[in-house]
Amino acid sequence: MSEHGSGSAVDFDPTDPKHSQFDLVREGARRDGVEIVHYQPRFAVAGTKREKRIERTIAFLLVLSGLSALAFIVVYVAWPYEYEQGYHADKLYTPLLGFTMGVALLALGAAVIVWVKKLMPEEVAVQDRHDNNPNLDERALTAATMMNMVDETGIKRRPLLKGALAIGAAPLGLMAVVPLGALIKDPHGEDQPLWTTGFSEGVRLVRDDGTPIRPGEVSAGGLETVFPGIPHGTGLQYADSPTLLIHLREEDAAEFKPRKGFEDAHYGNYFAFSKICTHAGCPASLYEQQTNRLLCPCHQSQFDVKDSCRPIFGPATRRLPQLPITVDEEGYFVAKSDFKEAVGPAFWERP
Repeated sequence: MSEHGSGSAVDFDPTDPKHSQFDLVREGARRDGVEIVHYQPRFAVAGTKREKRIERTIAFLLVLSGLSALAFIVVYVAWPYEYEQGYHADKLYTPLLGFTMGVALLALGAAVIVWVKKLMPEEVAVQDRHDNNPNLDERALTAATMMNMVDETGIKRRPLLKGALAIGAAPLGLMAVVPLGALIKDPHGEDQPLWTTGFSEGVRLVRDDGTPIRPGEVSAGGLETVFPGIPHGTGLQYADSPTLLIHLREEDAAEFKPRKGFEDAHYGNYFAFSKICTHAGCPASLYEQQTNRLLCPCHQSQFDVKDSCRPIFGPATRRLPQLPITVDEEGYFVAKSDFKEAVGPAFWERP
């Protein structure tokens, strides 16, 4: 546009203070083989009602994005997420996270599109391929181009959008960072989360509905998945605790090979092994009764129950940890202690 251009294409001096910022932008584009063939502001007169209306729309979208991101953080931190039987607030945890994050990102994207389409100047440029190394003059021109892009957003003269952008951007940044904080937990803390489960001496073995279990309630040759009978013992807080209570038939129990130190870990013909596969942490819950083998369906690892769950096929290289069990004075199964070794797949201190 003629109102923006000045100086010839041959003798152009980027340091001449007479040049406007757009003159530097056009010259920089020309030296990069880019010709600006059309440039026109969206509004010939600044501050019209239509422009203000568009600003308010963008501001609304930015604030909506920020509020949605803030709602995401509140839900993530404060909403009850632990599973409970029946219809409770925990069933809304994941949908609310998805909804608030979706609204935050959608509103931000809509704000950017409206800003570019409705407020920034129209521009058509033709660019040639540029292979030369930049020199100092071109760096100055590039910097001017970048500053011009900032100016074209109109952010400097639109305090409403500047404030809305700040309100929207801060919660969005927190939305990306806050969930990462929940992933950071010292594995060497007092509770030793990598080495302990929900079981300890005297803790009952219960079903997923919380009811304790007695000998005789698992048929010979069968098994039952049990959990520690403590608060939230069947929930995600103790996801490493699911255990297989196996009732071997008489002839199979007679052939059982206990590991050293686990000679008294069973109760009669009942044996308890971790359900978490030692390869990748999948549930090794497929039980072949005729051969007394446990199969992990993820990668086909197989464990011989009669040989203290020794791995006999597949990628797993370690046995399933055995839980020492007995019965209490009321006749219910209880743990003698926690697992004596870490359950699940390998980590840096357990190759």
